[in-house]
Amino acid sequence: MAGSFKPTFYYGPWQCNQRWMTYCARQCAAEGYPLKGCMWLADLTLDWEGTTHNAGGRYAITHCCCDYPPLSPAATKAARDRWKGFREKFREDWGKKFGQWPEEAGESWPGHHIRDLKHGGDPVDPNNIMPAPTGVHDIFSFEYPRCYDGLPPWNTVGPDLPYLDNGR
Repeated sequence: MAGSFKPTFYYGPWQCNQRWMTYCARQCAAEGYPLKGCMWLADLTLDWEGTTHNAGGRYAITHCCCDYPPLSPAATKAARDRWKGFREKFREDWGKKFGQWPEEAGESWPGHHIRDLKHGGDPVDPNNIMPAPTGVHDIFSFEYPRCYDGLPPWNTVGPDLPYLDNGR
């Protein structure tokens, strides 16, 4: 069946709703860590555009700020170096599935690690990486420490739908 997937990201960050906050509390407890906060990073819609029909789905991308011990600077650098060595292959693989890796003014968007490298996120797990515009990535990088410190708004529950997206 001919057709293609079209990914569309709606970027936050937003406060997690009760569902995601509960999920994060359970996830952190299962790993032996208390929950410090939760961030709803983005929603991803995958629309299938075929010759005879269209379909799609929606996926919330959240980050649980468990009280993970931070890695040493050397271990964080090693993880970042591993990502740098993998980045182009990842973007190429992304392009095969979803179309060209997003760019702005000729520069590739950063790949955002959902579970950040400083707190043990896998630098080469495709399920831990999403494209983010540079400005959004900067906001994520600024807000992550606040979430790990258990600061508002990330330590409180937010609304069920944090944005308007034309009826989705």
